[in-house]
Amino acid sequence: MTAAANTPPLPEVFGNYALGDFVEVVPPQAISWLPQTAGWLWLAVALSGILLHYAWVHLRRWYQNRYRREAADRLRKLVHGANSVELVSEINQLLKLTALVAYSREEVARLWGDSWVNFLNRQCATPPFSKSQRQLLALGSYHGAVPDPIAAQQLITSSLKWINEHEGTGRV
Repeated sequence: MTAAANTPPLPEVFGNYALGDFVEVVPPQAISWLPQTAGWLWLAVALSGILLHYAWVHLRRWYQNRYRREAADRLRKLVHGANSVELVSEINQLLKLTALVAYSREEVARLWGDSWVNFLNRQCATPPFSKSQRQLLALGSYHGAVPDPIAAQQLITSSLKWINEHEGTGRV
């Protein structure tokens, strides 16, 4: 196929007569974006595998931590719904349920009082519960202690910190 066959037809009188014998330049074919060698294909497969592994690890971690999200949501709902008399007992119950998901039943179910609160504090890098909060959690639900609003808010904040930061993994 000649270059003249690829040119569009020109009118009889077109531009400069001296340029009449020139032939229009035909552009080359488009270059393919697909990889031309096996090395690029292997690199694409390896990067896809790494990306899939990364996505799988994070999806599994997200799935294993769903109990933390649910406990945090329950705690937020509890703040708005519970009265101050039941608040300590409800928080204690929520923490126990959360701990039962993260740790074995044999390890958690038998704990109460000071041993329960010490267990909670041991599970975080920095203990979330202060001395007054430990006393409130250990004995408050048994004695019907009513915390003042500031202490109640601090207990809620510390409980949320424990829910988000404890080192247990949700057993799926």
